[in-house]
Amino acid sequence: MNTGKSYAQYLDQQDELKHFRNEFYVSDETIYFDGNSLGLLSKRAEQAVAELMDSWKRYAIDGWTEGHHPWFYLSEKLGDQLAPLVGARPEEVIVTGSTTTNLHQLVASFYRPNGRKTKILADELNFPSDIYALKSQLKLKGYDSSKHLIQVPSNDGNTLKTSDIIANMTDDVALIVLPGVLYRSGQILDMKTLTKEAHKRNILIGFDLCHSIGSIPHHLSDWDVDFAFWCTYKHLNGGPGSVAGLYVNKRHFGHEPGLAGWFSSAKEKQFDMEHHLTPAADAGAYQIGTPHLLSIAPLIGALELFQEAGITRIREKSLRLTNYLMELIEAELSSYGFFIANPREAAMRGAHVFIEHQEAARICKALKAAGVIPDFRTPNGIRLAPVPLYNMFAEVWQTVQILKSIMDKGDYKQFENKRGVIA
Repeated sequence: MNTGKSYAQYLDQQDELKHFRNEFYVSDETIYFDGNSLGLLSKRAEQAVAELMDSWKRYAIDGWTEGHHPWFYLSEKLGDQLAPLVGARPEEVIVTGSTTTNLHQLVASFYRPNGRKTKILADELNFPSDIYALKSQLKLKGYDSSKHLIQVPSNDGNTLKTSDIIANMTDDVALIVLPGVLYRSGQILDMKTLTKEAHKRNILIGFDLCHSIGSIPHHLSDWDVDFAFWCTYKHLNGGPGSVAGLYVNKRHFGHEPGLAGWFSSAKEKQFDMEHHLTPAADAGAYQIGTPHLLSIAPLIGALELFQEAGITRIREKSLRLTNYLMELIEAELSSYGFFIANPREAAMRGAHVFIEHQEAARICKALKAAGVIPDFRTPNGIRLAPVPLYNMFAEVWQTVQILKSIMDKGDYKQFENKRGVIA
């Protein structure tokens, strides 16, 4: 392959999304490859926060129904904008809560143990918060999680086999919750096949899309997925603590949510103040409390960029970036003990490259000292996420050169091979 800097610059010249970089606050002093943990601030997101603050200043209580973005309908409006990113109908998506709060809501709503069907199927590679929530929900229903939570094992510690997941869809499973993309290795699970197989066995299934939304296309409605949930601060660039989202298949509409609250109400009934809930006739029923408006505001601007770029073009560039990164790693770093642990196939690879090295923690610290922002995952993983909307091919090339220099000079040895408080 061509490993020269000029080739990277050529790729950047040909990039039809390159102008979106100007929409973000990108530092000239660092290469930011951690957008799969926290996306960068866009100028439009910043402006949207200012506009919402102005509506509070200008309208006070009337901001709920007045202004450019009336607060009372904002969760639904943003749900409409998010729907194309998950392949859903607008009424099936709502912006609300946080990832784990939404998971609790959805499991409380869809986990209905009956007879022998009492178990929840998950996996051993999922983000810990999901497992905490599932164990809590089992406990609330009076079940022992050590017996009623099944976690599909991994053969290599990084990926899952579709056949292994299906083999665990036994007749005592009532609910399945899996990630769309594994947070460590970036493996994309076959959500379409898994949903089909779950439904063959009369099992409801939902997916955590935290590491897939905004980075890969989805077709939740066509796949007939029962529910899904996600954060908005990673690839969607909604900011730290930005309001999350959820999807509920329309065939489940008309039921009361497991955890009812003020904003579960049908909009036209909410202020009747009745003590009998009339749930919204769409995904809005799965809201609980008042929207966190100052944390939802950045999404107004952030999602505009996705509408303009299109998830198909974003995915195409993402694959080119990660392909280029893997090729450079193999060409330049093959003798330094690095191992690419993410899937190679495009259909199975998310938006980041996951490499393993026995000195990973201290290498990440050395990268950061050299101006590259990576992401360490215990015990020996380095995640590098070149984001299509604001990263360049030249930054991929430069990162590999910096990494090579760190290994040649032994710069990493000055750091302890131990993660920081936040890894």
